[in-house]
Amino acid sequence: MQAEKIILGIDPGTSVMGFGIISVYKGKMKLIAIEELVMKKEPNHETKLKRIFDKTLALIDEFHPDEVALEAPFFGKNVQSMLKLGRAQGVAMAASLHREIPITEYSPKKVKMAITGNGNASKEQVAGMLQNLLAMKEFPTKYLDASDGLAVAVCHSFNLGKPENDKNYTGWASFLKQNPDRLK
Repeated sequence: MQAEKIILGIDPGTSVMGFGIISVYKGKMKLIAIEELVMKKEPNHETKLKRIFDKTLALIDEFHPDEVALEAPFFGKNVQSMLKLGRAQGVAMAASLHREIPITEYSPKKVKMAITGNGNASKEQVAGMLQNLLAMKEFPTKYLDASDGLAVAVCHSFNLGKPENDKNYTGWASFLKQNPDRLK
């Protein structure tokens, strides 16, 4: 008998962070929640990181996901932005691992390809396809970062049971084994 699987998708960010939660049962997806964490008015980066950790734990404790899917940071030209984005992702990963929930990372291109069939799709195109896939009359959030978090969850649901191409962590030991360069 196939059990329901709850997936928390996260689009890391330091101004707006997106979260999408879906359930998958017998191949059918259902939207459980979509949320955004807006941190534009936070006084410093450290406060933002604490809010990310607290929000991720709160969502985990409320919805009890079986798995977490994260969008991996993309390589941009601004090193400071990459560093901050990587910290945001790391804090969300730490919260998930703290609750011993397996994590899978997906590249932004893979997420867009899974949702729209086009790895270079716009945020608006991704949101439109999600609205169609999940039978939403309108998109329930102000920022498209939330739709990106939802897209990561849906991408993960499409990849359930397929061979792993992206990074997958079941705990700290697994994370360190797959990232020996991060151990000092």
